[in-house]
Amino acid sequence: MQGALLACAVLSSAAVLLIALFVVAEGWPAVPGLLGDRWSPEDGLFGVRAMVWGSLAVTLGALVLAVPAGVGMALFLTEVASPALAGLARPLLQTLAGVPSVVYGFVGLSVLVPAIRRGLGGPGFSVLAGALVLGVMILPTIAAVAEDALRALPPAYREGAAALGATPWQTVRRVLLPAARGGITTAVVLGLGRAMGETMAVLMVTGNVAMAPTSPLDPARTLTGNIAMEMGYAVGRHREALFATGALLLALVMAVNALARRVGR
Repeated sequence: MQGALLACAVLSSAAVLLIALFVVAEGWPAVPGLLGDRWSPEDGLFGVRAMVWGSLAVTLGALVLAVPAGVGMALFLTEVASPALAGLARPLLQTLAGVPSVVYGFVGLSVLVPAIRRGLGGPGFSVLAGALVLGVMILPTIAAVAEDALRALPPAYREGAAALGATPWQTVRRVLLPAARGGITTAVVLGLGRAMGETMAVLMVTGNVAMAPTSPLDPARTLTGNIAMEMGYAVGRHREALFATGALLLALVMAVNALARRVGR
């Protein structure tokens, strides 16, 4: 059994390492010009700085929306809701996590984009639309992992806080949330990883304009969207630049994971 488990661990680690090496090797020739300001394959320019800003804007906007709502939902299920109500809400949350991303994108394209256009102006295809769609997509992941972290806390934490006369809000703010910080950080990292790697839904609602957004109502293009749009016909340096874009995206996700582990400790 130990040998089988070791083999699983080695194979999993080797798969990630081999993928990273392949992407970096394929994209290495295009790395020197990758952080330029302009993406124009026709002119031989492959700068992804604008798409980096687009990815960060959409991802951070999604986290701003999803993290408070997800942690709040986890607290509701563990500290407020009755067992019957929690048993009803939890399957609905799991169903929301299983909805295909293209469905989220289609709903955003049909409902959200026109609503933003009518209510706030602009084309509707925007960073805001992408952040709202991604926020809903990553909400179930954050809520489920945060709920597991809160449920794993010893009952003595709650009992001790009650014995000291703490109100429910004081117990949550000063005892439960600090004690579950590691698990909540993991929830945020998992949500961040899905948001940063999401392609189809974002591709449908952000407008796919390769310019750095200056406001939430501006259209944008993400790194993943750029790869999905152009990989099918890219050749030569263009193809290498797309692989380099994937390597950059992988590096960003690894850096975020490392930072999250440090914060979690």
